[in-house]
Amino acid sequence: MTNSHSRLTKFRFGTVVSAVGFALAAAWGASAPAQAADGRYAFVIRDFYIAQYNSMFLDECPSGISMANDEIWWRAMSKEDRAKKTDNGLITVLDRNPVAMRRGPKGEDVCLNPEVVTDPPLKIIEGKYSYGANLDGTTDGRATPKTCAHHKFTGLDGTPGVDNQLYRLVGCTYGWRKGGLIELNANEMRGTSGLGMALIEISNVQDPRNDDDVTVTFYRSVDQFAMDGQGQPLPFTSYRVEADEKGKPSYGDTLKGKIKNGVLTTERGDVSIPFYGNYNFMHPVIKDFGLQLTIAEDGASAKGMITGYYNVEEFTYYVGGMAGHASAADNCPSLWAMSKKLADGYPDPKTGECSMISSAFDIQAYAAYAVLPKDQKLAKTAKK
Repeated sequence: MTNSHSRLTKFRFGTVVSAVGFALAAAWGASAPAQAADGRYAFVIRDFYIAQYNSMFLDECPSGISMANDEIWWRAMSKEDRAKKTDNGLITVLDRNPVAMRRGPKGEDVCLNPEVVTDPPLKIIEGKYSYGANLDGTTDGRATPKTCAHHKFTGLDGTPGVDNQLYRLVGCTYGWRKGGLIELNANEMRGTSGLGMALIEISNVQDPRNDDDVTVTFYRSVDQFAMDGQGQPLPFTSYRVEADEKGKPSYGDTLKGKIKNGVLTTERGDVSIPFYGNYNFMHPVIKDFGLQLTIAEDGASAKGMITGYYNVEEFTYYVGGMAGHASAADNCPSLWAMSKKLADGYPDPKTGECSMISSAFDIQAYAAYAVLPKDQKLAKTAKK
C-alpha cells in the first residue's frame, strides 16, 4: 500500500510540473515561438566556464606556462629524493598529492595556507585580446572610485576597453585553460550530482524573440538534471526552486532586461548565484553582474556570457579546496599572490587594495520550467 501510494504521489507531482514544461515546448515552436501562457520562460545552467581566448600556439603566454604544485614539489628535491618519493615517477600525480601539497616549512598544505611559501611568480596572460565587457567605463584602465588601475584588453570583435582580469590570472595555467581538468571536472560533477543548479527565469515576456521590458530572476534548483539518451540535459523539464520553510526562495536576485532577435541582455546589478564544482559549493555575489544570452530559435537551449566582478577571496578559497585537482593543474600560492595584484574592482577604503576581479563566464543552458514555491504547493495539493 505504501509503495503504491508513493508511486502515485510521484506520478501526480510529475504530471503537474511536466505539463507546464510541455506547454513551454509547444509555445516556442520550431522557428517562430509564441507567447507562453503566463509570460514566463526559464533556463537551467549546465556548463560554466571562465571565458578565455586561447590561441593554438600560446601567443598570449609569451613567458610560457606556469608550473603546478606537483612540479614545484619534485623540482625542489635532489634526484635521489625525487626518485625515492615518486618511485621513479611510477607513483601517479594524484596519489602523491597529499605529500606534494604539504610542502610548507612545517608541513602545511600550501593550498589551504598559500602565504607560508613564496613560489615563482605566476605566469599570466600578456596578449591583447579577450572576451568580456567594459565594466568600468574607461578605455585605458585608469583607477576610478570603484576600480584599481589595470591593463585593458581588446575584444575579439574589436571592442576596446574589455575587462577580464580573471582570464589574465588563470589563462597561462594548463589546468585552467579551455578544455583543462579543473573546469571540465567541475561541470561534470555538477551535471551528475545536481548540486549548484542555477536557474534563470525570464518573466513578463510578451514576445520571446523581441521584448523591450522583461524581468530576469536567478534561483537555485533542488532537482537533478533530467537527461536524454545521449546524457545531455533534456530541455523543457521542470525544476523546483529551493526555498525556506516559509516559501521564500533561497536565491532570487532580479535584473531588468530586454530581448532583441532572440538575444537577452540584462542591466547590471549585484547577483548571487549558486555554484558547485570540484567538491566545493559556493554562492558568490557577482557585482555589476550582466548577462547576455542567445536563445536558440526552437527555444530548447541558450548560450551566453556572464560578466562582472568576482570576489578574489572566494575564488582563491575555491582553488584551495580542490585538493588533487589543484596539485596537478595549478599552483595555489603563486595564483593567490598574483590574484591580489590583478584584482581591479572595489578597493578597500582603508588599504586601497581591490577585493574583486573583473571576470567573464561562458554558460550553456537548457530550457526549463522554474517551479516556484506556489507551484510546488499546487503540486502537493494535486497529490491528495
